[in-house]
Amino acid sequence: MLDPKDWQRFREQAHAMLDSAIDDIATIRERNVWQPVPLDVQAALSQAPLPRNATPLEDVHADFQRLIAPYATGNRHPRFFGWVHGGGTPSGMLAEMLAASINSNTGGRDHAATYVERGVIRWWADIFGFPADSSGIVTSGTSVATLDALLVARTHALGSDVRSTGVGEKRLVGYAGRNVHHCLSNAFDISGLGTSALRLIPTDASGSLDTALLEARIQADRAAGFTPFFLSATIGSVDTGASDDLPALAACARQHGLWLHVDGAFGALAILSERHRHFLRGIELADSLAFDFHKWLQVPYGAGLMLTPHRQTHFQTFADKAAYLARQQQGTAGGDPWFCDFGIELSRRFRALSVWFTMREFGLERLGQVVTMNCTLAEELGERIAALPNFELLAPVRLNIVCARYNDGASDPLELNQINEALAIRLQLSGEVVASTTRIDGNLALRFNFTNHRITSDDLDRVLTALITASVNPKEPLK
Repeated sequence: MLDPKDWQRFREQAHAMLDSAIDDIATIRERNVWQPVPLDVQAALSQAPLPRNATPLEDVHADFQRLIAPYATGNRHPRFFGWVHGGGTPSGMLAEMLAASINSNTGGRDHAATYVERGVIRWWADIFGFPADSSGIVTSGTSVATLDALLVARTHALGSDVRSTGVGEKRLVGYAGRNVHHCLSNAFDISGLGTSALRLIPTDASGSLDTALLEARIQADRAAGFTPFFLSATIGSVDTGASDDLPALAACARQHGLWLHVDGAFGALAILSERHRHFLRGIELADSLAFDFHKWLQVPYGAGLMLTPHRQTHFQTFADKAAYLARQQQGTAGGDPWFCDFGIELSRRFRALSVWFTMREFGLERLGQVVTMNCTLAEELGERIAALPNFELLAPVRLNIVCARYNDGASDPLELNQINEALAIRLQLSGEVVASTTRIDGNLALRFNFTNHRITSDDLDRVLTALITASVNPKEPLK
């Protein structure tokens, strides 16, 4: 009913669409990093009438080329330094196409896609030194992986009955550094524990969670009748790239009976770099780990992983034997346990295929070289910005993140924040560079993140030129 009536015409159109997508990636350097979506395009997309009648595929593609492709986020471009975005790869695009072509629901049943995911999980358990029989699930990203991990930790603390009885009067509390990603607070919210149950501990001069303050807070909470159960460590904080001391936090977790979770959204992939894997020392001691494939592994959005050595607890947290999901020893309903037994999704995309393709095509050594290169270029950019007149670093360059600001030495703190926010906007509107912003000790920083495999030293030259140009008249109002 919905298949093409003319397969040859469809084939020709499909090839034309693939060619245009490849051309788009191949020429990415020749275009602006980002450009605003014009008002008429916004209206055409968000206020379009309901499509009651059919439109030829070639016309739909033409609209994509005209209305959507020119106004993408920009993260494929080598001078997109905002937030923490991977750049993707051409073969990753093809893997996504192939995954869609077989249209597998990886929530369950016995088919090849589930074995690919199991293989990917086993590979990463090996990379991080987890037991060979570790459990895991490929998620849409670290946010969902973090929620999954928190729920498994809750089961570990209270038993599987918590799924029906709730936490009751247990007054569970968890701990993390103040620089932890907000997805952990969201997970405490969604899980019903409440955001006030997450204790945010100050960090020390290195940006690591202060273990002395952590110990004191745990003891105070126990004395007040709370039940400490969860400790989250960060590898690569989203603000500055700082990392916690995993061996020290692992020792604390064992002493107090806490579940040790590691948020390694992008930083966990530093394990692929010989120069930077020391940041992951002690990772094998974690009870759970969450990280993204769509950042430093460069797979298409969105794909992350939750990994844990506690397979049975993981299963007990999510498994639900509904009658319509009955398993068989043989046949399509075989393959027990299913991935819906290990996460919150029943219907799931074949996310693991792009990970499988990427790891197979490039290999860990080449992927690790991208991590090393990004960190090296970040160090170089930090040094060059610090040498500019009227610019300063607001934090040491850790891993792959540079935080800097314009400071003329005369403006007050509030005015400096306004100037630097305007600088970030000017850079973005110029089409030359996208940097995001963050705050460090109340000071607004221009934040440059390196997770794109296409960045070269030449791009750093363009960044410096754009910074200098944007700061010629820094107090001039934005147009």
